[in-house]
Amino acid sequence: MTKKPDTSADDIGRRAQRMKNARDNPGPSPLRGIGTFGMIGWSIAVPTVGGAFLGMWLDRIAPQDFPWTIALILGGVVLGSLIAWAWMGKEGGEE
Repeated sequence: MTKKPDTSADDIGRRAQRMKNARDNPGPSPLRGIGTFGMIGWSIAVPTVGGAFLGMWLDRIAPQDFPWTIALILGGVVLGSLIAWAWMGKEGGEE
């Protein structure tokens, strides 16, 4: 019958440290990437759609020489892009 070799305290300590490092720093997750895409999409889509609805309402209430809808859709895209950029900068700083 073969005996299992004794494991020294140093080996146990190194193994425990590797396990702790793996637990504390799990690495990139595919689900986090999908969540990031979703957050970026919503942060652009919501201001854009909001600008479209507000523009259609203003076109009926206060008509101008230019269409409010187009102007506010473009404004929503710009605002949403700025929000997404700021969010990505904040998330990138945490890693």
